[in-house]
Amino acid sequence: MYERSARVRDGDDGGRLDVPEPWAGPGAGLGERATLVQFSSAFCAPCRATRRVLAEVAALVPGVTHVEIDAEARLDLVRRLEIVRTPTVLVLDAAGRVVRRAAGQPRKADVIAALGEAVRGAAGPR
Repeated sequence: MYERSARVRDGDDGGRLDVPEPWAGPGAGLGERATLVQFSSAFCAPCRATRRVLAEVAALVPGVTHVEIDAEARLDLVRRLEIVRTPTVLVLDAAGRVVRRAAGQPRKADVIAALGEAVRGAAGPR
């Protein structure tokens, strides 16, 4: 369900996606271990279900943050990241790099598996 990585079209950011306050609301930002970034739209029923799943996973896994972005309000970002439908979920590692992406309503098990990769990748070789 989750693709390997998302392309960020412009900039020399190495695939890093910062989550500043204007995108996600006051107090939102990158999680200590990983971040689940959800692109939603107002009348999207699967977006509401996705919000519940991602919030549950973020509550279960320490250091993981869930951030929801209104796709209609952030068309610049939607175009830059080539988001073509809602919901779309990006999984960021601790450094803010996009390691996985999926469109459509995700299953909880798929989100947890994608987070596992993001967290392992951030830990580096042992």
